[in-house]
Amino acid sequence: MSPSPADDLWIRSFRPAPEAAERLVCFPHAGGSASFYLPVAAALSPAVDVVAVQYPGRQDRRHEPGLTSVAELADRVAEALRAWQDRPLTFFGHSMGAVVAFEVARRLERSGSGPVRLFASGRRAPSRTRDERVHTLGDDRLIAEIRALSGTDSRLLDDEELLRMVLPAIRNDYTAVETYLAAPQDTVRCPVTVLVGDDDPKTSLDEARAWEGHTLGGSTLQVFPGGHFYLTDRAADVLAVLTEHFTATVSRGA
Repeated sequence: MSPSPADDLWIRSFRPAPEAAERLVCFPHAGGSASFYLPVAAALSPAVDVVAVQYPGRQDRRHEPGLTSVAELADRVAEALRAWQDRPLTFFGHSMGAVVAFEVARRLERSGSGPVRLFASGRRAPSRTRDERVHTLGDDRLIAEIRALSGTDSRLLDDEELLRMVLPAIRNDYTAVETYLAAPQDTVRCPVTVLVGDDDPKTSLDEARAWEGHTLGGSTLQVFPGGHFYLTDRAADVLAVLTEHFTATVSRGA
């Protein structure tokens, strides 16, 4: 039996699916929260048990200090997920969530229990770097960056007081992802499916293809119309990709 969501700070289950054979673990983007994936849970349940990671410093964890290291985030999430391994796991991470998922997969694989597949969305390969220093900007410029990417709930962007309240968590996330860099030889054993928007200012197609060097299980690339948050406009297409994966996985296990 899965742990109770109420007892787990790190993992959220919005649509429990106790009879599902597979579990999808979703990792939010910088500044994002577990609730970003509520529509995914609603769409895939009860065929798939969908859970989402909740980083500290936001929503019901807003009073906790945030973490500024992908490695530390991955350590903590990997430990939390050990209680959720009663069925095969698939990982989906968007933007910062993609590299957190990659690092969590590496940690679980070292103990012999990694995911069956990693979906890396809207993020360049772990060893590809850019000179990004958004986390060092003043509040107004950080807010401008968030608005430009269109990844934050518009209700939050319109509420200046609330936005200022969550800025520390957003800055912590940007610090973590902008100071993260994997070695070229760092790999996962599971296959990786890379999803990216064709007009993503944060990830070029070349940077997305470079994920192939970070998996021993093979990689595929799927390109969608749109920018960094293509998945909000192409939600049906992304859900179709996930559904195809789970259908194939269940068929192989039958």
